[in-house]
This record gives sequence, structure tokens and C-alpha cells, in this order.
Amino acid sequence: MSDSQHTDPAPAAPRWWSRPEGPVDVPAARAAEPGQGPEPEPVPEPGQAPPSAAGPRYDPWADAPLQVADLGRAPRPGPRMWQLVALAVVTALLAGGVGGYVGVLTERRGNTRLELPQAAVDHKDRAPESVAGIAATALPGVVTLHVSSGSGGSTGTGFVLDGDGHILTNNHVVADAKDITVTFSTGDSVPAEVVGRDGGYDLAVVKVSGVRGLRPLALGNSENVRVGDPVVAIGAPFDLSNTVTAGIISATGRPITAGGDKGDGSDISYVDALQTDAPINPGNSGGPLLDSQAHVIGINSAIRGADKGQQGDEGARQSGSIGLGFAIPVNQGKRVAEELIRTGHATHPVIGVTLDMQYTGDGARVGAKGEDGKPSVVADGPGARAGIKAGDVITKVDGQRVHGGDELIIKIRAHRPGDALRLTVLREGRELALEVVLGSATGS
Repeated sequence: MSDSQHTDPAPAAPRWWSRPEGPVDVPAARAAEPGQGPEPEPVPEPGQAPPSAAGPRYDPWADAPLQVADLGRAPRPGPRMWQLVALAVVTALLAGGVGGYVGVLTERRGNTRLELPQAAVDHKDRAPESVAGIAATALPGVVTLHVSSGSGGSTGTGFVLDGDGHILTNNHVVADAKDITVTFSTGDSVPAEVVGRDGGYDLAVVKVSGVRGLRPLALGNSENVRVGDPVVAIGAPFDLSNTVTAGIISATGRPITAGGDKGDGSDISYVDALQTDAPINPGNSGGPLLDSQAHVIGINSAIRGADKGQQGDEGARQSGSIGLGFAIPVNQGKRVAEELIRTGHATHPVIGVTLDMQYTGDGARVGAKGEDGKPSVVADGPGARAGIKAGDVITKVDGQRVHGGDELIIKIRAHRPGDALRLTVLREGRELALEVVLGSATGS
């Protein structure tokens, strides 16, 4: 309470019993009215002997009524009164202690029984075309590969192709592998061996033996893919197995090159890729890209990293996903996988010319000379039969513009040996249309 506030002192609690000092003036009993009871006995005067000397000594306080007029002094309680007070105090203390304990116990029990509103358990399956439904269908057929080599270890992803134990993955996952361990979504691990691989397509097939109950994934058709289609990627980014991400097809026919770590270009892969914004990170390589029917439409192979932008380190890139992932179309993957399983090698479609990779103009220019001074157009090769000459600039393939030598190789490798292509060629300022039937070369 502040200094400016005050209250009148509370009146003293009335003492409902008192015992005044001095001679007691005991009032005479009221005269009984007729019919109200027996006549009262006469009360002796002070100092006078009681009516019956034989009885006990008369105590004037025994029958005196309690006085309520004198509130100034409390009577002196007797021994029995102290006992009653003590009993009351003890009872109050016991009651308070028991009440407090019961209160604490009740609070504790109340806390353990507290229940917030919650939805009931739902055991219904998700729609097959939902991300959860696609994941449930595909996960049993996706595996994680742990590879050890002379330079250390790495992690990748693959998926089951058939009941014989063949698994498709990327070449860069198993290149130079000494030991390969395949782990299924159940957690079971078995050793695997390489059946065949091809650096030009960045694809490889490994095989596990003695495994029952394999769940091959259904292969779709990448020709049916359209920009904006929903897709799901499954893999082991940073060794986090069975990771599911979702997105859309951002672009199709995106020419990309990857690899080239050997320095001679023999391990460069050329891919006419499907681009997706589904998050893909290191460890996703070789995993499936699935459509809404849980069919494989691509093999996740590469990502575009963000430039760090640090001074003196302009070429370095961050390794995490920035929404630019690339997958090898499944039509290409299917053909290569079949050849690797059958022969251990894959064939590459070729036109039989050597390109000038230093050319900076629009299109792909046929070099003046080939390797070791040989002619840039192979004699009696597919290009020579089609009429291609040294110095020609190929600007289109089947009506699609080509911006450089890498892009021409990518467009050609998207087809099979024996396919016929229509090339648009610029020669001495004139545009020519030539038809070439693709030849075949064995890949690395």
C-alpha cells in the first residue's frame, strides 16, 4: 500500500466471553409467569450462607451468566481450554500438510494426464500418383552404392533393372572401383561387380547375386516428357539413403557435358538431358527420376553448382543443389544398359567426321584435317556418303539449331546407330540439306 493510502484500524474482534473482576452482581432471576415452570430458589445475599449447609460450598461463579458488556479483558482459560486450543492447532497443521500433499499429488497426476487434441491414426494408403504414393512404389527398387577405390570411397545411387540382379547407375560412380557394396531400402547389403560401363554416356551396370525378391522399376518413355511435368527423384545425397525429393521438368533436350577429369577428354560424357528443379545433390548420381506413374524417365547424372564468386576463385562452384539438375533420358539409358548387359560395351552413333572444337562461330565446323594429319572426313564413312566436306558448318540437326561442336555430338548421341538424320550445312555462304545414316563406334 502506498503512503497516500490509509484505512481506519480494524475494530478489535469481540471476545464473546469475559470475566470481570470484583464482587459479582448476580441479577435476580426473572419471575416466572404462571404456567412457565417451577418457582426459582431464593438467591442468598453476598456473605450469607447458602440455603443448605450440608451441600457443597456455594460458588457464585458457577451459575453466573456470561457478561457481554465488558469487552476489555479476556478471561484466563483453564487447562481444558488449553487442551482444546492445542488440539485445534495440531488439527489445523495436519489438515494443512495433508491438503498441500494432496494438492501437489493432484497437480502431478494432472500433468501426466494432460492430452491435447490430435488427429486419429490414418492407415489409408496415399494416392498412387502422389509423391508419397510414387515413393512407396519405387523405394524397394532403389539402392545405395558404396564404392571403394584407390583414391578413397564414394557414394552413389542405382536402381534394379531386372530379376537377375542387374542395377543401372552412373559410370562416374563406379569408375576405378575395387569394391562395391549395394544396400537396399530394407538395409540389407550385398557385394556387387561391374558388368559394363561407358564414359561417353556416363552409364554403368553392376550386378548382385543370390538376392531374392528384387523389385525392378518400370521404365517409362522419355519421348513422352513435357516441360512442367511433375517428377520425383530418389537417391542418397551425402549418403542419406532413401531420400525423396520432388519437382518438375524444367526443360528437355538440354545439352550438357560432364567429366573430362582425365585431361584427354576420353571420359567426357555428352547428354541431351532432362532438366529438373527437384533437389539433386552429390550421392544422387545414378538414381531414378520418376514420373507421376512411378516410371523411370531419366537417370540423375549431374547438377549445376552456384558460383562462389570469391576473388581469385571465380571458377569454383558450390556443391549443393540450386534447382538445376540433369538426368540422362531413359530411352538412351535403356539402349546403353541393354548393350552393356549383353556385351559389356556400348556403341556410339557417329557421322565419321572430325570437328574443329576451337571454332567460336554459330554451329559446328568440320575441321580441315583430322587426327595425325588424316582427312577430317573419313573416307566412305557416313558423312562422306552424305556429301559432307571439310570446312562445312553444321547448323541444324532435324531442324534443331546447333550452337557448337559439343552440342552436335550430344544431338547425334541421342540417337541409335542406323538412324537417319537431316543435317543443315552452311558451305561457302550457301545452306544445304543433307541426309546422313549414323554409323557405329564402340565406346570406352
